[in-house]
Amino acid sequence: MTTADRSKRDSDLRFEREALPWLDDVYRFALSMTRDEADADDVVQETFLRAYRSWHTYAEGSDCRKWLFTICRNVFLRSRERERRKVDHGGDDAHLETMASVMMSVSLRQWGHEDLLSRLDLGPAIDRAVGELPEVFRDAVVLVDIEGMSYDAAASILGVPIGTIRSRLFRGRRLLQEMLINHARDAGLIPHAGAPCTGLA
Repeated sequence: MTTADRSKRDSDLRFEREALPWLDDVYRFALSMTRDEADADDVVQETFLRAYRSWHTYAEGSDCRKWLFTICRNVFLRSRERERRKVDHGGDDAHLETMASVMMSVSLRQWGHEDLLSRLDLGPAIDRAVGELPEVFRDAVVLVDIEGMSYDAAASILGVPIGTIRSRLFRGRRLLQEMLINHARDAGLIPHAGAPCTGLA
């Protein structure tokens, strides 16, 4: 076996050891962006193909999961380049977002349901609500709140300043809260606006 052959074999073994264990995480992240299993499969396949081809650029000992997520995000963006629609992410309306969040909390307290979200079985509703978030907020929520990434890591993966991550998370979390409260209303757990409060069953 030549030196080149040994070097390639060692590189392949390192790729299997360090990159492949993150396959499920990358798929979950891809699915959160594509919202379609077949599209997610395509994104994951392309992600790992690009990662393998660029493995020589990976710094051993660094965060391989973050590196793969960055590649995955770039693959997704390229695949959707022509389809993406511009979404207003409310960066100039931070004060209004804060007030809306406060008013929602006040309303829940007035109804006597301030602990509502902690008492509901929200798994399916959360999955649905996350899927309905505009992409710009969904990516931030998935990376930080679901995948457990730090703000710094999420900012690096999405290629935006950390302040942008914070504002997108704030807005995304508020939108999720609204959707979950609407879910509780639809389930009859809290009254619709203007209806008398009867309390939770």
